Amino acid sequence: MTAPRPVEIVVDGVSKAFGTVQALVDVHVHVRAGEFLSLIGPSGCGKTTLLKTIAGLVAPDAGRVVVGNRTVDGPGRECSVVFQDFALLPWATVQKNAEFGLLLRGVPAAARAERARGVIAKVGLAGFEHAYPAQLSGGMQQRVGLARALAVNPQVLLMDEPFASIDEQTRRVFQDDLLQLWSEERKTVVLVTHSMEEAIYLSDRVVVLSPRPGRVHQVLEVPLPRPREGAGVRATAEFARLVDDLWKVLRKLQ
Repeated sequence: MTAPRPVEIVVDGVSKAFGTVQALVDVHVHVRAGEFLSLIGPSGCGKTTLLKTIAGLVAPDAGRVVVGNRTVDGPGRECSVVFQDFALLPWATVQKNAEFGLLLRGVPAAARAERARGVIAKVGLAGFEHAYPAQLSGGMQQRVGLARALAVNPQVLLMDEPFASIDEQTRRVFQDDLLQLWSEERKTVVLVTHSMEEAIYLSDRVVVLSPRPGRVHQVLEVPLPRPREGAGVRATAEFARLVDDLWKVLRKLQ
């Protein structure tokens, strides 16, 4: 399946409240087509709410989100979401979990099986097609979640702290694998993370949100050369400087 053309995302003056709790206020973000952008900020600043608003899972109270040429008024085919808690079907095999989005879109059985096998191999799970989630490690379960998101060939990949519940060694491997996949397909990616190192390592730019109610406090460019995976980028002085710069911004928000 040919990779679709990446699209830009425009978050234009988005505000959102849940009852008396104001989560976001007048948020403006422009994600370039094919960009890898991270959202970071203090706990409770509205990062996940913003991601869900882009996905069409949460409706803003004010403002709008445009993905490509579509003003978001609900979930659309442009976006796939990878959740922190994997959100796998426990009764379904790896193969069937990867096929699930294709099934909902009415893709014929043979075509969705072939597509699912391809993305399962791409995320490093070839040979585990008939395993169930309970038989897999946390890192492997997250790979299934990524395979399911990629199977529908989205233009935009939205990721809500996908590495938060896996160990550091697995996390680093997964980060490199994600960068490799992104370099091959150049989808537009928005990642929510609490990790400063992860944000700098993966991203083209990092959007820092203020404490609740969330606003865009600062946008940091990450001028590290690509490709980064396996290139010893984490050991460089420039990487350390960029992480420290991000920490100084976040520290002032505490």
